[in-house]
Amino acid sequence: MAKLVHAAESAKYVGKEVTLRGWVYRKRESGGIVFIVLRDSTGLVQIAVRKDAVDEASWKAAEDTSIESSIEVTGVLKQDQRSPTGYEITAKKFANVHIAEPFPITEYQSPELLLDKRHLWLRSTRMTTILKLRSYVFRYAREFLDKHGFYEVTPPLITVAGGETGADLFEVNYFGEKAYLTESSQLYVEVLIFALEKVYSFAPSYRAEKSRTTKHLAEYWHLEPEMAYYDINKSMKLQERLVSYIANKVAEHEDLLKVLNVDPAGLKAIKPPFKRVTYEQAIEIINSKGGNLKWGDDFGVPEEKMLTENEEKPIFVTDWPRELKAFYARPNPKDPRTVLSDDMQAPHGHGEIIGGTERVWNYEELMQRIREFEQAKGIKFNLENYDWWIDLRRYGSVPHSGFGMGMERLIKWLLNLDHIRDAIPFPRVINRLKP
Repeated sequence: MAKLVHAAESAKYVGKEVTLRGWVYRKRESGGIVFIVLRDSTGLVQIAVRKDAVDEASWKAAEDTSIESSIEVTGVLKQDQRSPTGYEITAKKFANVHIAEPFPITEYQSPELLLDKRHLWLRSTRMTTILKLRSYVFRYAREFLDKHGFYEVTPPLITVAGGETGADLFEVNYFGEKAYLTESSQLYVEVLIFALEKVYSFAPSYRAEKSRTTKHLAEYWHLEPEMAYYDINKSMKLQERLVSYIANKVAEHEDLLKVLNVDPAGLKAIKPPFKRVTYEQAIEIINSKGGNLKWGDDFGVPEEKMLTENEEKPIFVTDWPRELKAFYARPNPKDPRTVLSDDMQAPHGHGEIIGGTERVWNYEELMQRIREFEQAKGIKFNLENYDWWIDLRRYGSVPHSGFGMGMERLIKWLLNLDHIRDAIPFPRVINRLKP
């Protein structure tokens, strides 16, 4: 019985009879031969079905098959440089598992049609490659943190407490009570440092921002580590080591990166330390390039591009104005206008990939920050929704820091994608809820 193998294993089975299962990637006919390029999860391999070398059922199946039909073939695998894949199977048996209808995606299609047919477009070589690398990015993020003594924890995604701002939340009806899809798991992750010291959550977050930029998603994957006894500087050192580790590991997948025209050398060069500039210095850099920012202004896409367009590695922007950061950010003892915070900006205008702060861990200071936040935002906190979190400052509080990394933004930068929607299988943006 022929051994069932994958396309990527072709080199190991030259001269042997094998069976492959997959889908029709390409098809052409020439003088009594049907040439089919089979696609499976590992790659491509060419099949030659010769009319005089197979039974009548196999020949008819080869003639009848169509693009994206699912197929099974048995034959002898050989090396053939004339084949577009370098290998060819001379078929002995060929069968259709399912004959596909005419495939709606042809060579040139609009971005909107590709989004409408996302469930089919994910089969493309480009998207398959991105999905593989996305899986590796997730693996390496966990791998790094696990190696450094972190525990993965699982916070709830339905909550009554807003995270960073309490605004732009998706409201849900929770058995008659008003609740929200979480915009950050940070508050719950903080709880766990008092039991496990160094923890991280890896889960979706949701933000109802009405943004149409190339870096915003309404649903994205959020890596959120939290560390007891870490100050902001120790946290930043961890952040740059984490990002460097992921980039260097992704660089090992040269075959996949080649498909996306990404130079592995650039990823291998991502090494600590990363440049650090204060918020005030960043404003000076941006304004020297034509920006028009003043103290207290946040950075938009054009400003982020001005700041990082000539950088080859991410940079930190530190010491943000206290009004631009959340109520849990600890005030800077050396400059009361600012908080102990960092944003990691990716090179070449890919935008912020990490936001971190040293947390307020003193009860009185936290209540003062909440009052400041209420006044600045013109809102009133429902402290009952946060009483469990405030309790942390009453029972054995410790200094701590944490950060959140948007995984799709990280992937967008590492793979140099034009739009963040290609960094996730099924993007949720302001004008798209399906498929």
